[in-house]
Amino acid sequence: METGAIVEREARQLRRLETLIDVVYALAIVRLFSHLPIPNKAEWTWDSVGHFLVDNIGLLATLFIGITLISIYWIQNNSLFGNLVRTDNQHAVISIFQLAFLLLYLYSVGLGIDFKGDRFALAMQSVTLALVGFCSVVAWHHARKNRLLISDELSDEDAREIHGRIMVEPVSAMITLPCAFISPVVWELAWLVYPATLLVIRKVRGGKK
Repeated sequence: METGAIVEREARQLRRLETLIDVVYALAIVRLFSHLPIPNKAEWTWDSVGHFLVDNIGLLATLFIGITLISIYWIQNNSLFGNLVRTDNQHAVISIFQLAFLLLYLYSVGLGIDFKGDRFALAMQSVTLALVGFCSVVAWHHARKNRLLISDELSDEDAREIHGRIMVEPVSAMITLPCAFISPVVWELAWLVYPATLLVIRKVRGGKK
């Protein structure tokens, strides 16, 4: 039986976990920006801007994908945690694993830059981003199981809708995985599947109501 002291302690743990997650996500975005290419100052002119962008289009696309998805995950986490009233050991451990996969994603981005779009580095980016998302799914499933950790103001229907919505990012990442072994360009273009995945999952979830 849970006492008031346990509930209060778990509420404090939730705030600490939120802070940790915010810090790591913020650092991840900063880290990706640090990979932006720097032009040669001696050769930099307005006429060279186009050539600079063309020469670095692959890197810029990879960083854009990463910054966009990490921002989405960050916003998503803030939304999920906004519906929680406390955390527990299982939920906290899952969240820590999510951060670990996020750091592995940053490592894979570095590999992709060092080895210039290596297919295994691109595949690792897809896998790690998918694992970041699936950790959110598992954590939310645990949180709403028997309504252990979620707010009483959140209805069961809304909780199920959130569960379906957070599947979009990891499913999209898994779809891009085989494309990494074709070419970097195909892998980058494969991320355009995201809007279609969102529509399909919404339709499927809507059909289950």
